[in-house]
Amino acid sequence: MTQEKAVSAVTGGGSGIGYSICKALTTLKHTVIVLDRDIEAAKRTADEINQEGGVAKAMQLDVSKHQEVIDVFAQIKNQFKRVDVLVNNAGIGSVGNLDQTSEDELDRVYNVNVKGVYNCAFAAIPYMQEQQSGVIVNMASIASTVGIADRFAYSMSKGAVLTMTYSIAKDYINQGIRCNCVAPGRVHTPFVDAYLEKNYPENKTEMFETLSKSQPIGRMGTPQEIAALVKYLCSDDASFITGSNFPIDGGFVTLNN
Repeated sequence: MTQEKAVSAVTGGGSGIGYSICKALTTLKHTVIVLDRDIEAAKRTADEINQEGGVAKAMQLDVSKHQEVIDVFAQIKNQFKRVDVLVNNAGIGSVGNLDQTSEDELDRVYNVNVKGVYNCAFAAIPYMQEQQSGVIVNMASIASTVGIADRFAYSMSKGAVLTMTYSIAKDYINQGIRCNCVAPGRVHTPFVDAYLEKNYPENKTEMFETLSKSQPIGRMGTPQEIAALVKYLCSDDASFITGSNFPIDGGFVTLNN
C-alpha cells in the first residue's frame, strides 16, 4: 500500500475512539473519510484534520442501512479512486442479561454492531479486490472472548465481530487484503461519562474509580492508545499481520483471575 495516497474510511469517526483513529491515520498521510451518522460530529473531526494540514472529508452514514453503505462507498471510490483502509469502529453498547434483553434491543445492537460491519466490508472489499490490496480493522472487545456480566447483546455482537474478522482474513488473504480486530477493555470515552451520569448521578466519582480498577493495570485506556494500535495495523509495518485479535485491555483478559 502506498501510504501517501492511501484512502481510509473510519466509521463512527465523529467522536471517541473513532475521532482518535481518524487523527492517528492522518499521521500516515492517509486521506481520511470520516463516516458518522451524526454529520455535524463528522464535520468537526474532518475540519480539525484539514486545519492541521491533513486531508479529510466528512460523510454521513448509518452503517445499519445496506444500500446507503454501498452508495457511500461508491461515492468514496468515485471521488478518491481507491479504498485502501476500512476501520469498522461504529458501535453501540447495551446493558442487561438475556432475560432483560428484549427482541427489539437485540435487533438494535445486531443492526449496528454486526450488520454494520458486514455492510461496510461488503461495500469496501470489491474495491480492495480490484486493487489487490487493502486493510480492514474491526473493533471487537474483551467481551468477544470472556464473559462479562450483564452484557448479553453486546457480547453477542462483539463475538460475531471477532469471528467475522477471522473469516474475512481467511477468504481474502490471497487477494492482498488483511483483516484484524482490536479488542479494547474499558476505555474512557464520552460513552462512559454518559453511562455514569445516567446510572450513578450521585456517586459518579466513586463508580469511575471502581470501573477503572477493574483493569489490572488500575485505570481505563484512552482513545489515543486504541488509535495508536489501529494506526499500526493499518500501516505497512503490519504487512505480515492478518487474522489476529489484539486485546488492549490493561491485562483484563489474561491477568484478571
